[in-house]
Amino acid sequence: MDGYKRRLTNMIWRSMAESIIFSFFVFGAIIYFMNSNNLINPFTSWQEGVKFVFMAIVIIGGIGAGYGYWNSSRITRRLEPLMETMILLEKGTFAREGFQNGEDEIGRLGEQLGRIMKRWEEQVTSLQRLSNNNAELAEKAKLSAVIEERQRLARELHDAVSQQLFAISMTATAVGRTLDKDFEKAKRQIHLIEEMASVAQSEMRALLLHLRPIHLEGKRLSEGLVELLKELAAKVPMAITWDMDEEIRLNKGIEDHLFRIVQEALSNALRHSKANKLEVKLLHRADGVRLAIRDDGVGFELDAKKLTSYGIVSMKERVNEIGGSVDIITAPDRGTRIEIRVPILATDAVESV
Repeated sequence: MDGYKRRLTNMIWRSMAESIIFSFFVFGAIIYFMNSNNLINPFTSWQEGVKFVFMAIVIIGGIGAGYGYWNSSRITRRLEPLMETMILLEKGTFAREGFQNGEDEIGRLGEQLGRIMKRWEEQVTSLQRLSNNNAELAEKAKLSAVIEERQRLARELHDAVSQQLFAISMTATAVGRTLDKDFEKAKRQIHLIEEMASVAQSEMRALLLHLRPIHLEGKRLSEGLVELLKELAAKVPMAITWDMDEEIRLNKGIEDHLFRIVQEALSNALRHSKANKLEVKLLHRADGVRLAIRDDGVGFELDAKKLTSYGIVSMKERVNEIGGSVDIITAPDRGTRIEIRVPILATDAVESV
């Protein structure tokens, strides 16, 4: 408010000064005209001239100052509601009173300000409604994602683990019936139970990989991957090695996608590859980041059916979302190698710091 009062005071003083100068100019023009037409008698003494000039300065200056003050005060009184409204808008408060400022420029300015204020209020209301809707949609999306993931895991359990466990149960029952009659057949059935139990265990471990959080919980990508691989190496009879460049810095979105891609690749290796060795590399190159996942398993044919069953489509979609490229090299009994390249932009490096 102090700055507001100071601006009004400056306007009044400026108007008074301009009015005084204009008054003296008009007075001077009148004196010159009258003197040119011999309408003014010369002063009888210099004292009389000084007295006249002094009185003229006082009177003309007073009239000019009075008129300037009156005129500027009249304008500032009309501008004051507009200024107060602008200050309220600056603070986020909407004044709802109309402006009665006449039909001139100030009146039209008041009408425009009223329309701007109304539109601003509508936009703020719309933003608040949108923010509320976004919060509700985010909550619904989160709940929907949880439900969808539960349904997916339930299908996986039913299609894989549950069937394996049912087959184990049926085979175990058959073993009890044939043990006394045909010992060799019973031994083959027991060996089959061991194989099915191993497959079911691999399926469960693959599902548990997907139960890990999608994000890295504040860790860098290299740290999260090393932790994941160490945990997996302690649980599966597979030689797992890795080579991680700890200096790589990526934004959160890219890191989360790469982390999920590695989860998917490890899940495929546990379920399908029957591999003895698995290697993961995350390296920085001049053209970006390279992620390589390689196993010595049974491999597969790169046809449409296999792409879907092995989750390759999901992996490719994630790579496309981060602007990268993926190469999958595999063949029956030749293992599988997945190579992903992601370019690093300057903005990515800045955002990750």
